[in-house]
Amino acid sequence: MSDFLLVGGGVIGMMLARELADAGAEVTLVERGQCGEESSWAGGGIVSPLYPWRYPASITALASYAQDFYPKFTQQLLEETGIDPEFREDGLLLLQVADEQAALDWAAVEKRELEQVDAAFLYDKEPDVAPGFSSALWMPKVASVRTPRLAKALRASLKRYKNIRLLENTEVHGIYHDEGEVLGVEGKQMIFSAKCTVLCAGAWTGKLLEQLEVKTAIKPVCGQMLLFKAPPGLINRVVLMKGRYLIPRKDGRILAGSTMEYVGFDKQTTQDALESLRETAFQILPKLRDYEIEKHWAGLRPGSLDGIPLMGEVPNYRNLYTSAGHFRNGVVLAPAAARAMGDLLLKREAKIDMTAYSFSNDS
Repeated sequence: MSDFLLVGGGVIGMMLARELADAGAEVTLVERGQCGEESSWAGGGIVSPLYPWRYPASITALASYAQDFYPKFTQQLLEETGIDPEFREDGLLLLQVADEQAALDWAAVEKRELEQVDAAFLYDKEPDVAPGFSSALWMPKVASVRTPRLAKALRASLKRYKNIRLLENTEVHGIYHDEGEVLGVEGKQMIFSAKCTVLCAGAWTGKLLEQLEVKTAIKPVCGQMLLFKAPPGLINRVVLMKGRYLIPRKDGRILAGSTMEYVGFDKQTTQDALESLRETAFQILPKLRDYEIEKHWAGLRPGSLDGIPLMGEVPNYRNLYTSAGHFRNGVVLAPAAARAMGDLLLKREAKIDMTAYSFSNDS
C-alpha cells in the first residue's frame, strides 16, 4: 500500500509527487490519460498571473514562490531528462492597461519590478508591435515556460523515481471509503488503496467530490489557443493586451491566447474563437498576418472562486485531501502548491500559510 495516492497527473500532481517522493514517501499517481496532457499541456506558461495586482494576496503569495523556483528547477529537469522546458525570463509588456495606478501601487507594496514606460522604450523592445501606443507597463522579471515540454520533462523525471508508481490511462470513477475513512479510489476494474488520497484532478476534482456530497466552486472553464508558425525574433517577450497575450517560443513560434468559456467539459474548438484570437493577435502584432496558424486547440482550466485554489483536507472525510482549482494559474502556482501540500501531508513545519485555501473559504 502506498503512503500517498494522487489522482491527476497534471503539473500540480506531478510536482506534488516529486515533493513527496523526495521526502522518502511511496507514491502512486493515477492519471485518466497521459500525464501532463490536459490543462497543463494546453496552457500558455506565463510564470505570472496576467494582471497580478487584480488578484488577492493569497494568489500573490503562491506566485512569488514560483517565480523564484522555476529558474533552477527547469535547469534541473533539463539535466535529469534531456528535455528543455524552455524557461525564458524576457519580461512582459502590458498594453492599454486601464488601471495603471493600481498596478504601480501594487508593485510598490509587493516590491515587484513594474514600471510605466514610454513609446520609445516599447518599440525599442518590440519594434514590430502595432504602431500608435504611447506607453506601456513593463515587468522585466516575468518569465515563461513551454508547457508541453515542462509536462514531458516532469513525466520523464517521475519515471526515474523508484518510489513513484505511475498508472496512466486509468480513469477513477469514485472515492472508496468506509464511514468517512477514505481508503483509496475506485477504477474500472479495481480499487487503488493508500494511506492518504489527494485529488489533483483539475476540472474533474469537483465531479469526484460531488459523489461524496461535497460541493465546491471547481468547474471546467474552456480556453482556446492558437499557434503561429513564425520565424525567431518576430517578438522576443510576452505581450499582453485586453486580456489576450502573445508568447514567443525559442523556435520562433508564437502562441496566442486565450478564450474563457463556460461550456462544461466540452473541449471542441470553434471558428468564432479562432477568428477572435487571430484578430487580437493581428492587433498586437500586425506582421502575424504573413504567417500561418499551425495549431488550434482547447483545454479545460479548473475554475474556482476568485481563482483561489482549494488545498487541504476534505471536511468530514479522513485521509482525503485536494489540491485543485488553480484556474488560469496552474503552472504559476504549482511549485508553491507542491511545497504547501507536501508540508501538510508530511506534517512538516509549514512554509506557506494554508488558511486562505481551505474548504471554509470555498462556496
